[in-house]
Amino acid sequence: MKKKNKEENLLQTEYGILKNSVYILGKIRQYKPFLPWFMLLGVFTGSMMQYLWTFIGKFVIDIIEQQASFPEKDFAPLLSLLIITTIIELVAMGLNSVVGNRIGLYFINVRMKMINERIRKVLSMEYQTLENPDILNMAQKAEEATGGNDNGVEGMMRSVYAIGKNVVLMAVTLTTIVTLDWKLILILSVVSFLQFLFFKHTVKRDKKEVWDKLAPTWRKINYMERATQDFDYAKDIRLFGMKGWLLDKQHEILNEKQSKTLHSRNLWMKNSAFSNLIGIVSKGAVYAILIYSVLDTDMSIGNFTLFLGLSSTFSSTLTNFLNSLGQFKEQSMQTDDFRSFIDYENEPENDTVSLPKTDKYTFEFKNVSYKYKGAEEYALKNLNLTFEAGKRLAVVGLNGAGKTTFIKLLLRLYDVTEGEILLNGIDIRRFKRNEYYILFAPVFQNVEVFAFPMSENISMKPPCDTDVKVAEECAVKAGMGEKLNSLSDGITTELLKVIHDDGVDLSGGEKQKLALARALYKNAPVIVLDEPTAALDALAEYSLYKNFDEIIGDKSAIYISHRLSSTRFCDSIVMFKSGEMVEYGTHEELLAKGGAYSEMFNIQAQYYKEGEKEYEEVG
Repeated sequence: MKKKNKEENLLQTEYGILKNSVYILGKIRQYKPFLPWFMLLGVFTGSMMQYLWTFIGKFVIDIIEQQASFPEKDFAPLLSLLIITTIIELVAMGLNSVVGNRIGLYFINVRMKMINERIRKVLSMEYQTLENPDILNMAQKAEEATGGNDNGVEGMMRSVYAIGKNVVLMAVTLTTIVTLDWKLILILSVVSFLQFLFFKHTVKRDKKEVWDKLAPTWRKINYMERATQDFDYAKDIRLFGMKGWLLDKQHEILNEKQSKTLHSRNLWMKNSAFSNLIGIVSKGAVYAILIYSVLDTDMSIGNFTLFLGLSSTFSSTLTNFLNSLGQFKEQSMQTDDFRSFIDYENEPENDTVSLPKTDKYTFEFKNVSYKYKGAEEYALKNLNLTFEAGKRLAVVGLNGAGKTTFIKLLLRLYDVTEGEILLNGIDIRRFKRNEYYILFAPVFQNVEVFAFPMSENISMKPPCDTDVKVAEECAVKAGMGEKLNSLSDGITTELLKVIHDDGVDLSGGEKQKLALARALYKNAPVIVLDEPTAALDALAEYSLYKNFDEIIGDKSAIYISHRLSSTRFCDSIVMFKSGEMVEYGTHEELLAKGGAYSEMFNIQAQYYKEGEKEYEEVG
């Protein structure tokens, strides 16, 4: 196997038709062990039905000719032949019907299993990998390769089956026709090969000029489909009058797809015209040779009928076989897309060590810098910071200051570009990611709700591993008690209307409380709140932060916000600006310093003074 050239994609691998054929047969045996035998049965019965009556037709004509020369006609042999042939065909037809009705379903089933493989791969990929445009294109092409019908992996399964039948048919017809005239085989083979060469050329151009070029377009279409139909976008679309703009944008993308699709249709129209033209030449040659044989060698009518039928069968079968190879090549290239994605490997986690067995985790950033792929500027520069176990750290700064990048590095959603992050003195890259993730209970600004019961949305575990009682307790602690009381099914209420018609949609504030409940349920030693209160007003934010801080007890906690309601009860505050830590200290120290933090706090102070006064009155 080999890598494709740099212009196409360094991550793309060409495995070749033979290896892909073995791979596909391996998948068939893996997911449907009996299916290869089922395919062999279909090859045998399908081939028999294809040429059975061609041979029987000759014998029928021979018997009729023979009986025509006798005064007394005896058609018993003819009747016996027809009865036996009919029985054989009925049996073959019955078996072939069963195979035909089932085999497609079995191929689809295998494809569904391969779709599961693809989804499993996506779910297991590193977070930062999913932001790589090359990976996104590769994932999109892998998705298209599992789309079904005659394309991709399912198309390759069907082609393996079809090629098997064509090989058997050609073997039978070839051995018979060659006894008549080898020149007939030569002519039919040359014509079919010419059709194949043009077909192969069309397939190659279609893949390179259409299929590969459409991957980014498919991603655009999928995004626009989601954005225009997702309920979360509905308010903005209507209130900002975006309908016309979105329709124009979608029309532009669909025109882009239509242009490439039209190009594909033109390619195949030329192929069809060439195939039909050369097919006429082939039929003329066959009739010429057979007519000559009748006149020159006194060929019987029965043999004329036999060789005419076999010639037609051989020509169409060889053409189908060669075209199948051409289509097989395209399907193999699409299977390359699937395998390239499945075989893509994250950086190996070598020489890993176990997490420290302790309740106290201290994190230290040492000369840490991070640059996003393709970016010229660092998102975070030369950060040195220690976050001690059991402490509260507030991370503040304006949007784009580097706060979220800092958190993603801490959570190891990204790995540092320079420097190192230490956990109790050990570089966090030495730990297995999945084990390291256990340390954190994050709450992000954008809260994703799944179409599961509320209890499972809080536990983030399957039903068998969800403690419903604990989930309810966490929901109440997070401030969702009143919401639960309003629901007839309480904590087991289904969320969203995607799967369940009676599912419940949550407001922005309720979603963020749900996320807080998730963090409480996970009961991890480090809590991370990445601007989860953006949907709340200043008073609600202040109240929620203060109550949540009391609930988590002696756990470590990091509060990220561009608003400063969380800073006063934190042990230390770090302020970012343009990717750099510009200030660090306690709330009082930074106010006394009179720098960037003090300026931001004083601007926002009126809201927190009013909020604190209202909170005291309510409390």
